[in-house]
Amino acid sequence: MILYSFRRCPYAMRARMALRYSQVPISVVEVSLKAKPAEMLALSGKGTVPVLDLGVEGVIDESLQIMLWALGQNDPEDWQRIGNPLLQREMADVIRYNDEVFKGHLNHYKYAERYPEQPMAHYREQGCVFLRQLDERLHQHRFLFGEHLSLADVAVAPFIRQFRAVDPQWFVQSPYGALEQWIKAFLDTTLFKAIMAK
Repeated sequence: MILYSFRRCPYAMRARMALRYSQVPISVVEVSLKAKPAEMLALSGKGTVPVLDLGVEGVIDESLQIMLWALGQNDPEDWQRIGNPLLQREMADVIRYNDEVFKGHLNHYKYAERYPEQPMAHYREQGCVFLRQLDERLHQHRFLFGEHLSLADVAVAPFIRQFRAVDPQWFVQSPYGALEQWIKAFLDTTLFKAIMAK
């Protein structure tokens, strides 16, 4: 199996983490976004990473679907919270908001010069709606859905990492102290370091 990936893409990061955690044997092909390989484009016309080639089993070209497929193979720490439908629905809602709403605010904040209609601080404040929600969760327990990692933590963390990187000093001094501790601890995990190795 082959995963077409780009090291710094948050979607690719979360796919790589799920695959590594699940101990699914794959070969990772690092893609140049300026010269995407013809093999990848033949598999998925979207032209975006990640793309997982399962061989005769088909192709998955959505990061969250790759994560769910990987966890379906092996989920030793119960990232999916099997047996708790309520938590599963809540996780799905958090991930959906991240992907459908927060990612847009992140793009505006990160590339504010492309969106001169509003000042950078305006886009940051829009993103802070999600930061506040996550911070409130993290005041209750160590991770977003309990005392160990969940699908939601791994799906969301790469995007919080990007938001934090826009202005690290602001993020550290922000009122989201629990979120700051969470993302720092996440970036220091063996799992994250392993999938970010060059």
